[in-house]
Amino acid sequence: MIDDDGYFGESVAAAYDKSSAEMFTADAVEPVVDLLAELAGQGRALELGVGTGRIALPLARRGVEVRGIELSRAMAERLRGKPGGDAVGVTIGDFASARVPGAFTLAYLVYNTIMNLTSQDAQVDCFRNVAAHLEPGGTFVVEVMVPELRKLPPGQRAVPFHVGEKRLGFDTYDVATQAMASNHVKVEDGRGSFWTIPFRYVWPAELDLMARLAGMRLRDRWEDWSRAPFTHESGKHVSVWEKAAD
Repeated sequence: MIDDDGYFGESVAAAYDKSSAEMFTADAVEPVVDLLAELAGQGRALELGVGTGRIALPLARRGVEVRGIELSRAMAERLRGKPGGDAVGVTIGDFASARVPGAFTLAYLVYNTIMNLTSQDAQVDCFRNVAAHLEPGGTFVVEVMVPELRKLPPGQRAVPFHVGEKRLGFDTYDVATQAMASNHVKVEDGRGSFWTIPFRYVWPAELDLMARLAGMRLRDRWEDWSRAPFTHESGKHVSVWEKAAD
């Protein structure tokens, strides 16, 4: 059963930092924060899907005023309980529609979180919501995977991303609707568990059109946070759109 926290309730929040430990290392976090701090400048930053504060907390330690939107109260409570957590104000709600008072020079969505919005309409609404929060000339940054459809031979819908003795993870794709799901099988003490989380994959050009509909234009696109060139072989992209100046 899905509660008000969506698919990221207490059981997921309790283990989130540990299960995603590789994303909390300095090597994974510092390049993200370096770029975001540069884009925020002297202004305020808004993180959509702020989670347990993986990026928001170190960004705030750089002196950037950070606010967040988060659907899961359980995830937000983990953020508040960390050192410096009280410096990041969190609005509970859907980041496609929830509003935060004030204007921002930067808004950002990292680690594939744009795909948590499972319809094109919701993703379009997200861009419009971001544009409503940004100051003229402000930027919106999204980090998201490039759909791995080239790995799918005819008749296959699943792509494994982890295969181990006690854990199996695989994504399933529906190329007709762009619906996908991340599926997890875990074995502990001889007992197995399974859970699945729905997503909607989205193409770079599709995101550019969503940005245009919201009054923003693409400024930069890289393969990663180190600003490596984005190519046809890139497995993800970090894209920056800029809101038109008045």
